[in-house]
Amino acid sequence: MTGKLFEAYQVAAATGGELCGGEDWSIGGLSIDTRGIRPGDLFVALEAERDGHDFASQAFEKGAAAALVSKSIEVGPYVLVPDTLRAAERLAGAARDRSFAPLIGVTGSAGKTTTKEMLRAALTPLGEIHAAQKSFNNHIGVPLTLAELPPTAKAGVFEMGMNHAGEIRGLTSLVRPHIALITTVAEAHLEFLGSMEGIADAKAEIAEGLRPGGTMILPADSPYLPRLLQRCEEAGVGNIQTFGRKGEHARLTGAEPAEGGMNVAAVVLGEEVRFLLAAEGEHMATNALAALLAALKAGVSVQDAAAALSTFSTGAGRGERFQLQLGERTVTVLDESYNANPASMRASLGVLGRAPGRKVAVLGEMRELGDTAPQLHAGLAEAASVADIVHTAGPMMLHLREALPEAKRGTHGENANDLLQPLLDDLHEADTVLFKGSNASKVGPLLGALLKAGRKV
Repeated sequence: MTGKLFEAYQVAAATGGELCGGEDWSIGGLSIDTRGIRPGDLFVALEAERDGHDFASQAFEKGAAAALVSKSIEVGPYVLVPDTLRAAERLAGAARDRSFAPLIGVTGSAGKTTTKEMLRAALTPLGEIHAAQKSFNNHIGVPLTLAELPPTAKAGVFEMGMNHAGEIRGLTSLVRPHIALITTVAEAHLEFLGSMEGIADAKAEIAEGLRPGGTMILPADSPYLPRLLQRCEEAGVGNIQTFGRKGEHARLTGAEPAEGGMNVAAVVLGEEVRFLLAAEGEHMATNALAALLAALKAGVSVQDAAAALSTFSTGAGRGERFQLQLGERTVTVLDESYNANPASMRASLGVLGRAPGRKVAVLGEMRELGDTAPQLHAGLAEAASVADIVHTAGPMMLHLREALPEAKRGTHGENANDLLQPLLDDLHEADTVLFKGSNASKVGPLLGALLKAGRKV
């Protein structure tokens, strides 16, 4: 974060805290972790698994301008408050209320971070765009991101995640977006939400924080669209737009593979648009349409927003494609290792299915699916059949393994790291290999170990 966000007296006024140890300072950002703190940051000392107050000295050694604390510390300057997280939320509210920028909220069972990044690209014709660099989408990350909203920003994008009912409600009431969108409703967090209807209701909470006259953007192809519409209407939302193959306001008419990604064709509010998207899979194309609708409401023309999407690129773990040299072999890697649920698994396997040559899938188990987990893992067998060989990791993935034809069953490991040597032994020249799994399955670290054994080319 660059520039000046708040003066000392503004931090104290917004948080209701007491200035201690000096007041001749200002902040350019916020941080809760000394490992990533930047000079000029306000260090927010949270009391969680580890007490942030114990790291205040390290924060100042690394250049923190001040600290936000709930108990006195021996270094300073600092602002003393009863509860540091609540104080950060109040600072976030102050940043929100002084901003004239359109604020956009993004949620959904999959594609939140990708769509946030698409929006960052599509909105660039407006000027300075504010959005978190990482997936800061929870009860800590959203307030910190909102508090860093500079008054010079021309738009702000905020990703909102959850795994329990009521969590989105708290986040959207803090951000108070002018525009909100739901990417999709899929089998994620079933263990905590109980049913697909419960998931849809939890995602629809984002509409409750929408400002009067704001716009809600919904996935037209979702079987839960009627329920989402009902929840939005109950929240008093009058302006609703839909996107997808069946989208009324943004309709996907084509998504064809091309060098560097795919050529997307759509009709957006009656206007035909075509653009190259540096990503693969129809799910990526529909996410781009949601971003286009939001950019339009924020003041960017559809053609300018589509052209700006050319700067979008998939991040590590979210669809990145690259070549990996392993000895004398070169393989293509599809890195989808950042989290998974059944819907995103099928989408990623669909991308693998369109790849040339021998296809290898490395799949880690999916978490938080409750009693339906065995059936949902086994139910991936048809989608996974596009692969020539499927390596699996985690106890639940045994259900998929058993549902696959014997010829397609690769190595199974209790942990993803058990698959490193089998992969090194199995991969052939010109293979395409997909890595996908929930974060807890450790497929990402497995790919990291494979990268250390070879090199990107």
